[in-house]
Amino acid sequence: MRLNKSYFYTLREDAKDEDSISSNLLVKAGYIKKVSSGVYMLLPLGQIVADKIEQVVRKHMNATGAQEVKMPALIASEYYEKSGRLDNFGPSVFRLQDRSGKEMILGPTHEELFAYSAKSVIHSYKDMPFNIYQIQSKYRDEPRARFGLIRVKEFVMKDAYSFDINEEELGKSYQKMYDAYVKIFDELALDYRIVKADTGVMGGLLSEEFQALSEIGEDTLVYCDCGYSENDEIATRGKTEVEKENNETIKEIDTPNVKTIEELCAYLNTDSKRFVKTLIYKSEKEVVAVVVRGNREVCESKLLKALKVNEVEMADPITVEEVTGAPVGFAGPVNLNCRILVDEEVVDMRDFIVGANKKDTHLIHVNPSDFSAYEVFDLKLLQEGDLCPNCGKKLKFAKGIEVGNCFKLGTKYAKALNLNYLDQDNKQQDVWMGSYGIGIGRTMAAIVEQHHDDKGIAWPEDIAPYKVGIVIVSDKDEAQVKLAEELYTKLLEKGIEVVYDDREERAGVKFNDMELIGIPHRLTVGRKASEGLIEYKERNGEEAQLLTIQEVLNKF
Repeated sequence: MRLNKSYFYTLREDAKDEDSISSNLLVKAGYIKKVSSGVYMLLPLGQIVADKIEQVVRKHMNATGAQEVKMPALIASEYYEKSGRLDNFGPSVFRLQDRSGKEMILGPTHEELFAYSAKSVIHSYKDMPFNIYQIQSKYRDEPRARFGLIRVKEFVMKDAYSFDINEEELGKSYQKMYDAYVKIFDELALDYRIVKADTGVMGGLLSEEFQALSEIGEDTLVYCDCGYSENDEIATRGKTEVEKENNETIKEIDTPNVKTIEELCAYLNTDSKRFVKTLIYKSEKEVVAVVVRGNREVCESKLLKALKVNEVEMADPITVEEVTGAPVGFAGPVNLNCRILVDEEVVDMRDFIVGANKKDTHLIHVNPSDFSAYEVFDLKLLQEGDLCPNCGKKLKFAKGIEVGNCFKLGTKYAKALNLNYLDQDNKQQDVWMGSYGIGIGRTMAAIVEQHHDDKGIAWPEDIAPYKVGIVIVSDKDEAQVKLAEELYTKLLEKGIEVVYDDREERAGVKFNDMELIGIPHRLTVGRKASEGLIEYKERNGEEAQLLTIQEVLNKF
C-alpha cells in the first residue's frame, strides 16, 4: 500500500478520553476511532489486523471440523424468553420494536439461535456430533464502557457451539475446542492463563476462561505452581484450623462515632482480622446480612450464586436501620432478625468483635454460636497470603483480560428449546451443548497491551497490518525514487505485505509513524540509494544494516 493518497493518519499527541495503553495507541496510530462511549469504528489498519486475527481463528476452528455460519444480529425477543435469559440480561440488552410492534433485541449472544438452527438437523443420535460457529457482532449496553475495545457496547465475537448425545461425548467436543484455543492464542503471541470461572448467565456445568495477562485486566486470576487456577469469582483457599474456644463472656462496649473497620481498629488498638463485619444487601427477593472476616471483601458473584438471584446491591441506609435498628456501621449477626449468610472462614473463628445492632456499640468475645440462625457459604474474595486448596502453598494473583471462554452448557438450552433426539433405543433424549467464544476486538487490544513500547505498537509479525515498511527519505532525489519504486514492486511480486511511505513528509515523521503503527521491518531508501543500498532495521532491533535489493528479497 502507498500511503500517499491513501486513508492514513496518525496523531502526534496522546488520544483524548482513552483510559488504557491499547486504546490510546490504537487511536493514536489510526487503527480505531471512537464514535460514542463504547462504540468504535475500525479504520483500514484496524480492519487488516482484525481480519488477520479472524484468519487465525478460522484456521484452527476449521481444522477441528467446525463449519462457519452467520446468524442475524436482530433477533425476536421470544427466543430469549423461552430460555429464561431475557430477564437475566436485564438492562444490558438493547431492545426495540419493529413497525408491527413485535419486540426485538440486538443479540448479546446466540446460544438460542444456534439451538434453534440445530433442530433442523438433529433427529436421531446418528446426526451428532457437529460444531458450527460464526464471527458476528454482539451488542450489550455496558453500564461503564472503558479501556477502548476491551469493554464496549458493540463488539465482534467468534462463537461456536457443539452438539452431542451425552456428557461424555460433550467432553470430547469440549477438549477439541480447548486444544484449538491453545493453538490460537499461542499463534497470536499472547501471554495467557487458563482459569476455571463462574458460569454466570450462560449457565451449565463448567466454564474456563483464557485470560491475557495485563495490569488493566478486569478479572483477578488466582493460581498456583501446582496447576490450580481459577477466576477469583470462584477461587477457594486451603482449609485453616479452627481457633481455640475462649471462656470470656460476650460483652457490649461503647464505640462512639466509630463505624468503619479502620476506625474500629484504631479505636480498639487491634487488627482487622479480629473483627467480623456484617454487610446488609438487597436482592430482588429479600434483604440479607452477609458476614465475613473484617479484612475480607465480599465476592458478589459467590453471593449471587448462594442467593440464586441475578442481581444484588448494598442496602440503603434506611433499609439498614430498618433491619438492624441501628445506623450504618453497627450491624452484627447477634440477635439479627433477617436471613444471615456467613462465610465459612468465620465459622472457624473464636473470640472476635462484631457490631451490636445498636448505635455507637459493638460486642466483644463473640463466637459463631452466639449468632442468630445462619447459613454457611464461601462468600469472600481471596487475597495475598491465602493458601492453595490443592498443595497448601501461597496462592499467586494476576490481572487478566478475558479473550476467550469455553462452556459446557449441558442440556440447559436443549430443555428450554425442546432440542432433542431419538437414541438407539428409540427413546427421546436432550441434546448436550457446548459454547466457545473469542472476542476479536478484545484480543487485538490485549495484544497491544502486551506488545508495545514508548514508541508505539510492536505487533507480532504475523498480526501486523504490513510486514515491511519502506521509507523514502527524499522524494525529490531521482536515485531514491527509482530504488524505492523497484524495491516496492519486487516485494509485492514476492507476495510480501508492504507499506510504502511516499508522502511528502519529513523523514523523521515517517520513521516515527512506522514505529507508532508497529511495522516489524523498516527499509529506508536514503543517501546510499545511488550505490543501490537500502538501510534495514527491525522494529525492536538496535542496529541497522545496509543491504542490496537482492539481499532484502533473500531475507524475506
